[in-house]
Amino acid sequence: MKLQEHQAAFLLDMCKLIQHATDQGFVVTGGELWRTPEQQKVYVQTGRSKTLKSKHLDRLAIDLNIFRDGKLCSVYEIEPLGDYWESLSPMNRWGGRFSKLKDGPHFERNI
Repeated sequence: MKLQEHQAAFLLDMCKLIQHATDQGFVVTGGELWRTPEQQKVYVQTGRSKTLKSKHLDRLAIDLNIFRDGKLCSVYEIEPLGDYWESLSPMNRWGGRFSKLKDGPHFERNI
């Protein structure tokens, strides 16, 4: 499968996640989808990331802003969304399960 095909499948699953979140009473706004290698270096240097090989570099990850009742949700509040995301494909990973740096708003496709 080509990268473009993985990116398209990722976004189709993302549409399903956003619709599911909306149906569950969450409000979802967009965060960061693509990032440059230079920006990734800055994130590592400032502790916002632990890797230079982020899926954002390949447009296979997105950070979403997820709200309920006007308040930004915690990683624990959106865990059911992480479960749903991972149920859509065995390649989908939710950042709330990362062991080194919990990243609740992060949803990615691991190819």
